[in-house]
Amino acid sequence: MKTKLAILTLAVSCAFAGNAMALTKEEYKVQKDRVEADYKAGKDKCLSLSANAKDICQAEAKGMEKVAKAELEAQYKPSPSHDKKIRDTKANAAYDIAKEKCDDLAGNAKDVCVKDAKAARTTAKADAKVSKVNAEANKDKADNMATARKDANADKNEALYKAARERCDTMAGAAKDGCQNDAKVKFGMK
Repeated sequence: MKTKLAILTLAVSCAFAGNAMALTKEEYKVQKDRVEADYKAGKDKCLSLSANAKDICQAEAKGMEKVAKAELEAQYKPSPSHDKKIRDTKANAAYDIAKEKCDDLAGNAKDVCVKDAKAARTTAKADAKVSKVNAEANKDKADNMATARKDANADKNEALYKAARERCDTMAGAAKDGCQNDAKVKFGMK
């Protein structure tokens, strides 16, 4: 199943990669219809599954649709904002899939899995923000770039710190205190 979804993703990506220039309105409509048809086909493949496997499959299908639509929009109206939207959409889709996969776990392992997924999403979104500012940057926007990098690093650090603290919850007493202190030091938290 994952192989088929990966092949489908690759096919959609290749279809979009072939057109470096902006799409015409007609091409956009045709590609949009294709994305919707691919989503319906992917969603139909999930019908034979049950329980969490079905939820994961549906999250993967929905994520692929959202990413394909964001890529299509970026081709139709190229801009740094649309490029950022693609990255954000990919981050959200990966998070939704990871969160569904975490449902197979229980207790602290599930909590750690969710925190790791959130940290990955936060990191990806922060990188997308920096990339957008980079694309828009010129000599007058150097201050904005530094601020965007600082904000992105702070967001990443906080998310990674929360994930590290969650890992400490499996410990008790002095070991837990040491783990939490190590996390504070590693991520520069007070």
